[in-house]
Amino acid sequence: MKFLANMGISPVTVDWLRSQGHEAVHLHEEELDQLADSEIMDKARREERIVLTSDLDFGDLLAASREQLPSVIIFRLRNMRPENVHRHLFQVIEHHADELEKGVVVSITEDQLRVRRLPISSEV
Repeated sequence: MKFLANMGISPVTVDWLRSQGHEAVHLHEEELDQLADSEIMDKARREERIVLTSDLDFGDLLAASREQLPSVIIFRLRNMRPENVHRHLFQVIEHHADELEKGVVVSITEDQLRVRRLPISSEV
């Protein structure tokens, strides 16, 4: 799988993903620290990457775009230490790999994992 890590995600997580055999890049590595959220989404879509973020705005961008890709994993954890993020991310990759390839938004909290197919409908 291919991942694009937003600024709220530790570069340690990118290294961990690489050690797991995934292709991963952090915006900071590419000197794109100030890239707007919409441009991050465009980049991920062009490069067929899954966005890793702690920024809730990405869910809104997906809903507004009505696009099927890119998939986005939103971490809403109180503990964003890399080892905790890795534990949750491993579960998502292990159990939802097919869905990530087809287009989903995943929201992760300590107590819940929510997976929603894209495009997001305006009907709730």
